[in-house]
Amino acid sequence: MSIVELAEQEAEARGATIDAVYLQLGPLSGVVKEALLGSYEMACAGTVLEGSRLVIEDMPIVARCTKCQAEQTLPSMQSFLCPECGTPMTELVHGKELHVTALEIRDAEVKA
Repeated sequence: MSIVELAEQEAEARGATIDAVYLQLGPLSGVVKEALLGSYEMACAGTVLEGSRLVIEDMPIVARCTKCQAEQTLPSMQSFLCPECGTPMTELVHGKELHVTALEIRDAEVKA
């Protein structure tokens, strides 16, 4: 609902229509992609976003190794070990995202 509310506020401020909401979603965000996609249409019903699309960019889990000092993309949520040296990785760089990154906006038609 907060995604829809944010987009509604922007549409209202610009006097425009939202055609698509672009979102980054990390596997550690606590949000299930399929559930979000399924509920988006229901959340938009009766709002200015009705008929808009939700476009989700899946973000990888990236952590920084304290030993190697390198950022590594982790292959799984179950293993937070550096793929190079095996050190436990505790510094998360990406993977918890749930961010609206862009709105596809169409200017409202001006009636003469």
